Amino acid sequence: MAAKILYRILLFAALVQTWSCTSLNITNYYRKHQSTLDSIEVVYKQAYAKKPFSIEFTDRPFSRLSLELITDTLTYIYEYTIGEPRLQDTLLRYGYDTASINNIIGNMRSMECTWVDNLDYYTEEQKHSLIYISLWPRGFNSPFVNKKYYILTYFQTRQYYDTEGRLLVGRRLRRIRKINADVFRRINDRMAYTISDRFR
Repeated sequence: MAAKILYRILLFAALVQTWSCTSLNITNYYRKHQSTLDSIEVVYKQAYAKKPFSIEFTDRPFSRLSLELITDTLTYIYEYTIGEPRLQDTLLRYGYDTASINNIIGNMRSMECTWVDNLDYYTEEQKHSLIYISLWPRGFNSPFVNKKYYILTYFQTRQYYDTEGRLLVGRRLRRIRKINADVFRRINDRMAYTISDRFR
C-alpha cells in the first residue's frame, strides 16, 4: 500500500515537472507578444536616452511600482500605486516624458513585466549597453515549481552564439558570456533570454 502511494506521488511529481518544462517556452512567448515587448524596449531606450530611469513592479497583481529616477547628482526611488496622481507629479517635477513612461508602464502590466532597466557591460574594453526586461507571467508558474523570472536582453548590435544557442563573449572569444551569473540563450541575433531565480 505504501509503495503504491509513493509510486503515485513520484508519478505525479514527474508529470508536473514534465508539464512545467514543456510549457515554459519563452521563445514562443516572445514571438506571440513580440510587438508589445519590442515596444517596451524601443520606447524605454528613447526615454532613457533623454533621462535615465528604471521601473519595477513590486507586487504580484502589478498594482504597485517602484520608479528609480537618476539625476546628475542623486538617484531617487519612489513607490506608487497605479493611478496615483503623485506619480505624474513626480515625473513632471524631474522633467521626464510622462507619455512615454505611462506607455511603458501600461505595456509592462499587460506583459506581467516586473522590471525594465538599462545595463552597461564591457567587451574588449569597450562599453556597451543593453535593455534588460524581466517577466513573471502567471501562465509560466505552477504551484509545484519554484518561482522563476524570464529575462529578455535586447543588445544594440548582433551577438554571437555557440552551436547550442548560448550567448558568447564575442566572435573571436568563444567563451560563454554570463550576465549576473546567468547563461543566456538565443532568441534572434540581437536578443537572448534566461530563466532565473532573480528578476534583476
